[in-house]
Amino acid sequence: MKIIKLLFVFLAVLISVRTFAQTTYTIKGRVTDATTGDPVPFANVAIKASLSGGTTNFDGFYSITFTPPADSLLVTYVGYGTKSKAIAPNLPEQTIDVQLTPGALQLKEVRIFAGENPAWRIMRKIVENRKVNNSENLEAYEYESYNKIQIDIDNLSEKFRNRRTVKKMTHIVDKYDEVKGEDGETIIPIFISESVSNVYFRKDPKKKKEIINKTKVSGVGLTDGSFVSQIVGSSFQQYNFYNNWLNVLEKDFISPISESWKLYYDYYLADSIKNGSTYDYKIDFEPRQEQDLAFSGSFWIDGENYALTQMDANVGKRANLNFIEKIKIQTSYDLFEDDKTWVPTKTRVLIDVDEPTKQTAGLLLKFYSSNTHYKINAPRGPKFFDTAIELKEDYMVHDSAFWQKSRPESLTKSEILSFQLVDSLKVLPAVKTYTEILNIFVNGYKKIDKWNIDIGPYLFLYANNNVEGHRLRLGFKTDPGFSRKLILSGYGAYGFSDHAFKYGAGVDYIFSRKPWTMAGISYSKDLERLGVSAENIGTNTIFGAFSRFGQFRRPYWQEDVSAYVKRELVKGFTASVQLRHRDFRPLFDFAYRSKPEMGVESPLRSTYEITELNVETRLAGNETFLQNDNERISMGTGNSPAFTFRYTLGMKNFLHGDFHYHKFAANVKQTFRAGVFGRTYYNLTLGYIPSTIPYTLLYNPLGNESLFYVDNAFNLMKYFEFIADRYVTLRVEHNDEGFILNRIPAIRKLKLRLLATGKLFYGQVSKQNMALASTIDAQGNPIQTFNELGNTPYLELGYGVDNIFKFGRVDAIHRLTYKNNPNVTPFAVKISFWFSL
Repeated sequence: MKIIKLLFVFLAVLISVRTFAQTTYTIKGRVTDATTGDPVPFANVAIKASLSGGTTNFDGFYSITFTPPADSLLVTYVGYGTKSKAIAPNLPEQTIDVQLTPGALQLKEVRIFAGENPAWRIMRKIVENRKVNNSENLEAYEYESYNKIQIDIDNLSEKFRNRRTVKKMTHIVDKYDEVKGEDGETIIPIFISESVSNVYFRKDPKKKKEIINKTKVSGVGLTDGSFVSQIVGSSFQQYNFYNNWLNVLEKDFISPISESWKLYYDYYLADSIKNGSTYDYKIDFEPRQEQDLAFSGSFWIDGENYALTQMDANVGKRANLNFIEKIKIQTSYDLFEDDKTWVPTKTRVLIDVDEPTKQTAGLLLKFYSSNTHYKINAPRGPKFFDTAIELKEDYMVHDSAFWQKSRPESLTKSEILSFQLVDSLKVLPAVKTYTEILNIFVNGYKKIDKWNIDIGPYLFLYANNNVEGHRLRLGFKTDPGFSRKLILSGYGAYGFSDHAFKYGAGVDYIFSRKPWTMAGISYSKDLERLGVSAENIGTNTIFGAFSRFGQFRRPYWQEDVSAYVKRELVKGFTASVQLRHRDFRPLFDFAYRSKPEMGVESPLRSTYEITELNVETRLAGNETFLQNDNERISMGTGNSPAFTFRYTLGMKNFLHGDFHYHKFAANVKQTFRAGVFGRTYYNLTLGYIPSTIPYTLLYNPLGNESLFYVDNAFNLMKYFEFIADRYVTLRVEHNDEGFILNRIPAIRKLKLRLLATGKLFYGQVSKQNMALASTIDAQGNPIQTFNELGNTPYLELGYGVDNIFKFGRVDAIHRLTYKNNPNVTPFAVKISFWFSL
């Protein structure tokens, strides 16, 4: 018996020794997207038929330990096919990299819960703590940011590959396997950049600023590095999921942790991990309606304060978007030094642009941002934020040592090669020609590098109307190669029926880019017509060009000379002063009483000269401007309103001015998100002219007699149909962004969007201005004057459908008042076309 006991003891010792002698093995590696080469964060990595496993970090790396035996590694992630790889036996440490192939996003499935969905309790806690965890509710913060952007052409069709320009590009790229897709298909890199900047934010007043320290930009077709260097910084690569709405590609996407979370999303508590005394939670989510502008994916939540720690949000091609195959936004958050504040540290964005037709190609846009060296609650003074985006003067001065020190991780082989390939591709003659044609189409000008001028704009090259007959026009402007301060411009035109030359010239000078300060003088002599002058049309270039065609009613010659100075006094507040002299020489029957106090005995005149002093101020606190060549481009005001006030003083006897008068006008316009129902835009103007002047100088709302819908016009109003010296105009448009039609099964795949529009004009003309206009000319012949409104405002209402075949819009418009006026149409259908996502 003792021997048997000793044998059992010996056997137990052997088993124990063998057990303790077993060593754990380690597998590490990286999981990447097989198509793009980008890392796949938060992927599940596990040993098959084992409890050992883990997830990849934000950069796609993983490390797991296990006790053998084990035969294969299993990698899974929503939106990708499952991948299995063999594990080499008897290797204590090995590296296994895995490439996942994109697949269909996870489909809806029936989930049955006993009682309330357990994810809902967590969601309520997340929403309850949104304000506390949102970094934009800190008193202030600042950080250093590294940003990387790459744009590739992919999905090349056979027809696209056979184009001469593309052939020359693929001939170079096809030699390198590092830039090819998963199946060996050609990917052409056309843009790659890096930047390092400092970002500053303060809550009260809410302001943000980015100082871009260094940029390294290489792209096919780039003509100005300064403009591109401003948009490759951090400001345009950050997405805050704590806000109810995220603006991506100028579209509003509902956040999965918004206040309206239950209306838009379904949730599933996918995992929970004990973290001290609490649990961290992983929640999967997907949109209730696939066509809505909403995300699918998953996020991790810290169980102590219910703050985001990781976010992976995706948009598929079923969403109400055009030309977009996929959007992926991944963000990682780290705990700040105070152990209670979570701040976003890394963001990765992938936008896969689908090929518009089967004969073209697609685009792949990849953004990466890494934020470090955070400081919080130490606000800078408001004056510091006067410029939203600022380039340091030496932003292009850097070397390889700087980038090696600044990068969070080294460039991959494909990224290094992409820099080299882009530099090689952009100097190809065929590529330069293709880029030149594209630049003409987008900007309207043909660059003449030898003379440093741009010829155009091409839209105004030809017109035809009943006064001028065939009209030819050629213009130019200098580019930054000529001067970074001085801008010269001019044009000449000729009408083959009136045999008259028209011409103009201008000189502008940029005194300062910080703050933006410009001044200039201009002169022109050209044919205009009442109600459709360049001043009425404003910035609508296409409508301005087409208005030169057709029947000209009430045309007149105008000689115009002006001088101005414009300055941004503080961020968002701009003031300008203009001195302007012009004459009026009508080609239609027109007369006014030069001495109205004499009544009908007053002498009649048909021409006049005016000298004006115009003072204008504009307040748009959240507006961001970027500098492009020698001009500034507004990136919009977000959801904030923009206010404009304009005062005009007419000066009699100064520079031969014939009238003394005052004009006042105030305008406010805004676009904002109307909750779940879409986006609304309005434009309100109030005006007052308390002076007695010819009716041609009073306010005339812009009409539209074309077949096309024009946003800033009254689309069923005739040209020069009404005038007023006291007036109010209101334009409103609402786009439901597919909210209604997305919910109708039979048509939601068409991705149509409903529109509603309304336009109102109300105004009156004083008795003094009525009396100034003569109904007969000097010979006693009757002449036409003008129409005025009664006590009823002019009103038109419309409804329509947007996004027809991805670029068309149809509006049905009803004119509700003054339907008995001569030659008016009470109802019309108008069309318009534009590129829209």
